Amino acid sequence: MTTVTDTSVARRNGGDLVVETLEALGAKTVFGIPGQHALGLFDALSRSDLHFVSSRVENNAAFAADGYSRATGEVGVLFLSTGPGALTSLAGLQEAYATSVPMVVVASQIPLSGLGARRKGMLHQLDDQKASAANVTKSQRTVHHASGIPSAIQDAWADAITVPQGPVWIEVPQDVLLAEVFVPPVDDALAEAYEHPPRLELVDEAVRWLSEAKRPAIVAGGGVRRAGGKDALLAVAEKLDAPVICTPGGNGAFPWEHPLSLQAWIEDRYTTEVLEEADVLIVVGSSLGEVSSNYFTLAPRGRLIQIDAEPRVLESNVPALGIRADAKVALEYLSDALTNAGQDATSGESVITRDWASLFGAETGNVTPAEAVKRVLAKVTARFDAQDLAKERQFMADIRAAVPDNMHTFWDMTIAAYWAWNCWDARSGEFHSAQGAGGLGFGFPSAIGGAMGLAVYENRDADGDDTPQRVLAVAGDGSSMYSISELATAKQHNVPVTWLIVDDGGYGILREYMEGAFGKATATELARPDFVALAESFGVPAQKVAPENVGQALTEAFAGEGPNVVVVETLLKMFAPTHLDELAEMESGNA
Repeated sequence: MTTVTDTSVARRNGGDLVVETLEALGAKTVFGIPGQHALGLFDALSRSDLHFVSSRVENNAAFAADGYSRATGEVGVLFLSTGPGALTSLAGLQEAYATSVPMVVVASQIPLSGLGARRKGMLHQLDDQKASAANVTKSQRTVHHASGIPSAIQDAWADAITVPQGPVWIEVPQDVLLAEVFVPPVDDALAEAYEHPPRLELVDEAVRWLSEAKRPAIVAGGGVRRAGGKDALLAVAEKLDAPVICTPGGNGAFPWEHPLSLQAWIEDRYTTEVLEEADVLIVVGSSLGEVSSNYFTLAPRGRLIQIDAEPRVLESNVPALGIRADAKVALEYLSDALTNAGQDATSGESVITRDWASLFGAETGNVTPAEAVKRVLAKVTARFDAQDLAKERQFMADIRAAVPDNMHTFWDMTIAAYWAWNCWDARSGEFHSAQGAGGLGFGFPSAIGGAMGLAVYENRDADGDDTPQRVLAVAGDGSSMYSISELATAKQHNVPVTWLIVDDGGYGILREYMEGAFGKATATELARPDFVALAESFGVPAQKVAPENVGQALTEAFAGEGPNVVVVETLLKMFAPTHLDELAEMESGNA
């Protein structure tokens, strides 16, 4: 029996209960920054096997934990201090919340005596720190006794992994973290996701609609990727013979070169017309939000089936048969139910003729789904051919050619990323971007987290090669300045990340928006450092190259060890938006 006089146990504190519970739940890496009220938590790290990655800014630590989770499929863990430290993380947590990334955030708090909005003048004191996190996390908890720490973390972990997944917030006061505990170490913890299977009557109704559809089509969002539903999506698409288009978050959910793939040209009127012409449109794992609806110009004329784990998403933009469910589970239900639906009982062949001829106006004769996809992609290509975009298209093609097929790429909010939302073929890698909340600074710190996670979780080659898998971060000069301090983190941990900085001298996409709207840009131009010299001052190899040499420079950087930087000074343009013409037509029609 353990007694208080057993010093091997008496030295443990509330912080030990935190790290022991996290380890028991499977955590291996933690991101964050130490702080005064969190010292008990960080001291406990020294007695654990958790690998701590110290960022330089809390917002970047949140992005890193996010990237870790996206790359591995595991829960990202973030440690925060109180007040300014906790608040600084919120923009990063907004991205994780908007994109349904599972994270457990453990924030310290001022001592118990200061809670309750009493103005005691304690350092970092907030009226209600937990309330500050309520807009950007799924759930929030404050632990008042050390004995409650394991259960609180276990419950929070279950919240994080239950669909819709997302970041959860736990705060532990300073004195609770420092309080000695005499209970045995936590060596077992279980957190299971709550299941949300689709309601069968809704699936049956969806199957009835689809079995009668002549022109079904599918929009695949980020929920398909997060749920691991790629195979189920492919099965449903092929059974329905339905064209599929991926949203930016869903990029990679469907094979790029598949005959039914409209790829990711979601911001194009030609693909919008396909979705409008569908007599049954399936939207799975997407809110059909601003970008995915081509800036709310999409107006489906047929029936719409919307599948999403987040009930608030269902019918939020377009009336639909809303099915609340995990994307993979729902697609598997649909695939099984569609096996015999709409088929001849004797031959097994479809009794419905798929015909997209109506999409092409005066043309006659049956147009198969695959032929329709081919024609639409040709129209998209012709539209680009008519614009002065040769440099931009070649630049993106050169990056794609240099990037290994299985590489994870992390894209900040920059013009190159806006292109990538539409034109990037993820192949066997993964495409990660900040389109959920759209904040600047995501690219580099999330790539650091992703690379750290892949080093832990990725299977090594059969020959035993344990070389860490390199990742690519892409950012503009403006967004790079949000996370430039993380060069120190990358160097300290020798992270295998290549950072491509596209330097156009300002906030390029905002410059373009303002010039388009007002004829001039205001406050978009930026003084910026010599990025090569700055990276080298951290001990990180860097080179500046012309845009036509970006492919070669990336190939060389990918062969390096640890972090490195490639800088390209160039002004990229965006392709002409099609939604503005559509909005003008709509306004003219309403005049």
